[in-house]
Amino acid sequence: MPQLAASNAVMYELAAENPDMTDLDRLTNLYWSLCSVLRAGTPGDVVELGCNAGRTSVLLEMVLEAEVSEASEEAGETDRSLHLYDSFDGLPAPSAADRYLKQGDCKATEADVLAAFARRGLRRPEIHAGWFEDSLPRHLPDRVAFAYLDGDFYASILTSLTHVWPRLSPGGSVIVDDYCDRRLSPRAWDGLPGVKKACDAFFADVPARRRVLVGAGDLAFAEFRKPPDGR
Repeated sequence: MPQLAASNAVMYELAAENPDMTDLDRLTNLYWSLCSVLRAGTPGDVVELGCNAGRTSVLLEMVLEAEVSEASEEAGETDRSLHLYDSFDGLPAPSAADRYLKQGDCKATEADVLAAFARRGLRRPEIHAGWFEDSLPRHLPDRVAFAYLDGDFYASILTSLTHVWPRLSPGGSVIVDDYCDRRLSPRAWDGLPGVKKACDAFFADVPARRRVLVGAGDLAFAEFRKPPDGR
């Protein structure tokens, strides 16, 4: 499979492999958001919370391997790592804020992730198995430049933000999947309402620059940027 050295057309192939979870709208927004952070030289590693079988994770690693910018070199960030987190036991029990999916859904294995990386000749990621409340306090990198949160449920997203945001570098980006704001994105899929509720609760008194992202289909995505002053 081609890499990202000269073109990002590989995203067509990645989207075709799993159109329900890694469609082109998702991949394109992730690509440009991660590129912007790396090209700005924002310090820190890249994390994905809820990596499932690694079909989106491979794109994040491709971008990391292709985007060692001059700004990153000057900041000493030439060897960023990709950290992946998943229970590998499916989803936890839903709360009253959640619907559509149930406990045990979306189950994958660490072997699935490693196979996806091996097929493309990519560097092996740092994989942290376990529930977020157990793995994140112990295994999050000290500094995070970019985070992709795909936890599906209220508690998972709230736990993710609680641990990731304090370690996010100023200017860093958090992309939250399944964040549906129909006022700003009328086509967005609204199947997992707990995600936006968790974000609204967390950011009620936390400064962040929110941008609702859109696509050609029913993309439900939001980006939260930490202000440059870190507050």
